[in-house]
Amino acid sequence: MARTVLITGGTSGIGRATAELFAADGDRVLITGRHRDTVERAAAELSVEGMPCDAADPRQVAELADRVPKLHVLVNAAGGLPTPAPADLPPLDAVLADWQANLAQNLLGAVLTTTALRPALVPGGTVISIGSLGAERRGGAYGASKAALAAWNAALSAELGPLDVTANVVSPGYIEDTNFFQGAMTPERRAALIAETHTNRPGTPADVARTVHFLASPGARHLTGQTLHLNGGAHTTR
Repeated sequence: MARTVLITGGTSGIGRATAELFAADGDRVLITGRHRDTVERAAAELSVEGMPCDAADPRQVAELADRVPKLHVLVNAAGGLPTPAPADLPPLDAVLADWQANLAQNLLGAVLTTTALRPALVPGGTVISIGSLGAERRGGAYGASKAALAAWNAALSAELGPLDVTANVVSPGYIEDTNFFQGAMTPERRAALIAETHTNRPGTPADVARTVHFLASPGARHLTGQTLHLNGGAHTTR
């Protein structure tokens, strides 16, 4: 039976790879993103449905929820590094803006989307959020927002469990072919990140998508409230 799958941040990288995998199963897939042009283009290329939606905007999220009366799989993949605060801000204002932007993109978007779609989640459903290795090492405001995501997920799992809905976080390490580094990755840094792994290779969006796909499968029905580290064995405490 075809499921309804909603993937926020589904226009590129991990979200797009995840959408492609579920669509290949014949599921009804709806992707979102903040920009109409990228959403429409990705939806057409993947042969899925698309809807522009900023996951951190309550009004837009409420409109999204109105479109999805029944939901089997929710993937909170929206997030990343926000645009830096304006250089002319006073120092403390810049710190506040940076932290608020990170929390909005990497925590509050998932919280708002999940809260709005919770009535639509069916028994046997699942919520999967994309975390980061940065939550457990020197991740600054970004890492703190992803750590908060994992803490929230633990509470969410307890709330959804009696409804036969699971909730987990997939926490990737270095993943290539995404927009995360915004063109700032150097060959030296790439080599260092790969050297930290036991597999001697970078992760790929497909690696994350397959893990998400497993968490939405019947084989993962007793797996909930967890953060799954997908980093090729890279240390989490450096």
